Amino acid sequence: MGGKRFAHVINPVKVEPSSDLLIAQPVAFESIRIAQKWAQEKVDVTLFAATYSEDQDYVPDTFHRTRPLDRSVLDVGEFAIQKKLPLISDILARLAEAAPEADYFIYSNVDIALMPHFYTSVEALLDEGYDALTITRRTISKTYTSPAELPRMYAELGAAHPGYDCFVFHREAYARYDLGHACIGAHWFGKALELNLICHARRYAAFKDLHMTFHIGDDRPWKDDRFKVFAKFNQREIRGILMRLRAEGRLVDHPEIQTLVAAFAPDLTRAAASMPAGKRALSLWQRMRARFGR
Repeated sequence: MGGKRFAHVINPVKVEPSSDLLIAQPVAFESIRIAQKWAQEKVDVTLFAATYSEDQDYVPDTFHRTRPLDRSVLDVGEFAIQKKLPLISDILARLAEAAPEADYFIYSNVDIALMPHFYTSVEALLDEGYDALTITRRTISKTYTSPAELPRMYAELGAAHPGYDCFVFHREAYARYDLGHACIGAHWFGKALELNLICHARRYAAFKDLHMTFHIGDDRPWKDDRFKVFAKFNQREIRGILMRLRAEGRLVDHPEIQTLVAAFAPDLTRAAASMPAGKRALSLWQRMRARFGR
């Protein structure tokens, strides 16, 4: 099979009966299997699951198991609440290790289901000249309970959602990513990954209105007040990433980057504003814009 080679990773986890993932994960698993089958002989797609050892028995045979994850956010920070959240850097490192032949990596949250045409549509977008994408899910009604209902789910257009939960990026660019210790399962982790896509892509696009992925209901457990400590941790990680990329001359002039700087590292903006006029004309933003042809 010619064309691009995709390696798609998710992070399955065993959950309690009360968790919304009890329904969402099996639906996502089956939708991903169907999308891979749909793409056969058109797109080369290999599926991976990066999990802790205790969750590996829960992984469907459709997915190749990576080497088990061996640390969590609890190993890199101190928290009153003990919640074993994986680091996105560890998940992607396991993927890179397991899929040395892949051209593009795909990461999606484990509760995100795919439309059957997902992989062929991703290839079509890349063929337009993009090399990094975020694809935001559609939110469908919460009435579904089984993968057997997928045909009906596909038919529901759903509503737009503001978040980031599916990422496509080139393997070579990934080698330069700085993801700090941002953890999944908590607010803001998607911004840590997105800012790396933006800063290391030749041409990035955020697709927020395509009917390519969907989510059952609009529950947002990561916004639970009990878990705000992990959201704050991710905010601090984003600030650290911004500071390091700035110091290394790798930040680029992009509205989303400017928003993140204003929110988490406003001192970078003040530092740029305080430069003499002559130097300001050749500020980091403009130099990087020229470098990347933006």
